[in-house]
Amino acid sequence: MTNAHAGEPTGQEPLRLWHGVVIVLLQWLVRFALPVLMPAAIPVSILGGLVGGLAVVVWWAFFSRAPRSERWGAIVLMIMAMVVTSRLIHESIATGMMGMMLAIYAIPVLSLAFVAWVVVSRRLSAGLRRVTMVATIVLACGAWTLLRTNGMTGDARQDFAWRWAETHEDRLLAQTGDEPTALPSPKSTTETGADWPGFRGRDRDGIIRGVRLETDWSVSPAAWAGLVVLCCPRRSPLHPGAARRGRGRRLLHRNHRRAGMATPRRQPSARVGCTPLGRPGF
Repeated sequence: MTNAHAGEPTGQEPLRLWHGVVIVLLQWLVRFALPVLMPAAIPVSILGGLVGGLAVVVWWAFFSRAPRSERWGAIVLMIMAMVVTSRLIHESIATGMMGMMLAIYAIPVLSLAFVAWVVVSRRLSAGLRRVTMVATIVLACGAWTLLRTNGMTGDARQDFAWRWAETHEDRLLAQTGDEPTALPSPKSTTETGADWPGFRGRDRDGIIRGVRLETDWSVSPAAWAGLVVLCCPRRSPLHPGAARRGRGRRLLHRNHRRAGMATPRRQPSARVGCTPLGRPGF
């Protein structure tokens, strides 16, 4: 026999629903509306979604006035459904957001689905309520096994897609009709006569053969001046001792003039000196 006004079994107090409705409303406002208004508050919104799920569990367990079997049975079923779902979801969701993507997105959805079930099923019989409760929790968690994520957009939103749908790479290959080709072997590349077929030289061993340094100072004075500065800074004319006598400045000007380069102007306060590593600098 049931109560004609509230639809509840005789002797059972009506469910206290407004707590759960308010909690879910605040949870979704913080989780999904706050980042739109304040993009910098994304960490707060994520934390708010998780705290809202915990608040729904506390409300249902201690303040909902539901039968004890439904209260604790629903909590145990939620935990089991989340654990099983975490084993079946796509790898992109399982490893996304440092492994927390399922909890971050599934808990607000599960909270909304569960509170909606409480509101809709409050006039049903006890047996039908339990069956629909199990179906609601299983569907709210199991739906995530049908999705995958292609990554995060610039505004910190996940690009969700159906799990077995074509990826962006698959669609690109289908449009162009190109297939990945193997890299040419070093032998075939050498036969083309290219000087630098790879980043490591002709034979891709990091060795350049047949190259000699010019030893005639009069042919390339600018190159030799730079080599002396880099290799033997203390024996270079740009050493501080030589610079104080003006030899380094004159030699630098002469080398730049022979190489067809303009001599850089030195600031009045600049002074030739040595860096902590012993290299000359201005």
